[in-house]
Amino acid sequence: MCTARCQALLASRVSQPAMPPRRPARPSGGTDRPATRLRASVPQFTHVVDLTHVLRPDFPTYYGYPTFAMKQNARAEVDRFNGFEWTLDEHTGTHFDAPFHTSNQGATADAVLATELVVPLAVLDVREQAASDDDYAITPDDVATYEKLFGPLPDGCCVAYNSGWDAHVFGDKFRNADARGVMHHPGLHAETGALLMERDLAGIACDTLSFDLGNTVDFPVHMAWLPAGRWGLECVANLGNVPQAGATIVVGAPRVLGASGGPARVFALI
Repeated sequence: MCTARCQALLASRVSQPAMPPRRPARPSGGTDRPATRLRASVPQFTHVVDLTHVLRPDFPTYYGYPTFAMKQNARAEVDRFNGFEWTLDEHTGTHFDAPFHTSNQGATADAVLATELVVPLAVLDVREQAASDDDYAITPDDVATYEKLFGPLPDGCCVAYNSGWDAHVFGDKFRNADARGVMHHPGLHAETGALLMERDLAGIACDTLSFDLGNTVDFPVHMAWLPAGRWGLECVANLGNVPQAGATIVVGAPRVLGASGGPARVFALI
């Protein structure tokens, strides 16, 4: 997120008052003041699963053109060290959406507390549905199916959906744009976003370019979820290698002053 077609939408909404946060407000300036309560009690773990795609210049983007480049400024054979200059759009690769992404009143990436970034992980498995419908909208029934199997979504958790889309990451199928340039990939139905808004959750993660549907024109989940003080992760990898319940997600969000997000290194502890 976002395409050129959503820029006007963002411009019209970004200055509107944000919805009140459902959790304690983050401190301004990204200080290390302790949170009022720890969002997760990390259990003993035996495995670490990397949920991060390798970022490279040809990584697919919402815009349809590259938004990451590297230029080597120092070479070991000449300068005794290697060094590169990076040029990138914040929302490239496996990346973090801070509340500020869609609300001027939302926390910037540097102000999101570390205790909000180590939380239980709940994975909705919708691979079968997505395999037969590129535009599959994840429904409240998918959440209900998860809860029948594993119990209620844990307080303070990150809800991820596994559509299997990460397997397409360096092919045309990942953007899956039609002749008009409209993308087709799974995402959350607006009603599902509204349902999740009613829960005490920290974040949403997806294995697609956006947790809204690829063919959206108004980004309803983004426009409600982020201004409410919650974060998002997009282009997550390897969700098929973690259990649907019981794992902990660790989000290495960028701590860049004033940023609306940025590339992230993300892990699951099992």
